[in-house]
Amino acid sequence: MLDWIRFIITALFLLSGLSMLITAVIGVYKFDYVLNRMHAAAMGDTLGLLFCLLALIVSAPDWTTALKLLLIICFLWVASPVSSHLIARLEVTINPRWQQLPPPPGKDEKEEEVQP
Repeated sequence: MLDWIRFIITALFLLSGLSMLITAVIGVYKFDYVLNRMHAAAMGDTLGLLFCLLALIVSAPDWTTALKLLLIICFLWVASPVSSHLIARLEVTINPRWQQLPPPPGKDEKEEEVQP
């Protein structure tokens, strides 16, 4: 009976992880801008891998394997957002298109110059 409960929990975690990864792939192909695509990929990477590795932890044969998988989750949760942030910062600083964006609506440059 306990094996069936572990199997069901493992299957639920795997299905949720795979659905997150599939949603991230759809988001990467649907979005137009680089930063939006990268956000979809990073969220899918972080959450999808979290759920898949949690499924492996539930089905692990012993606690040492579960501990190793937990350390992998910790490493991925630190490394993935940091790498996404660095890639986004590189995109914003190198791409000349970001410097040519118009000012946000509602702000007029002439009004700002007149006021002291």
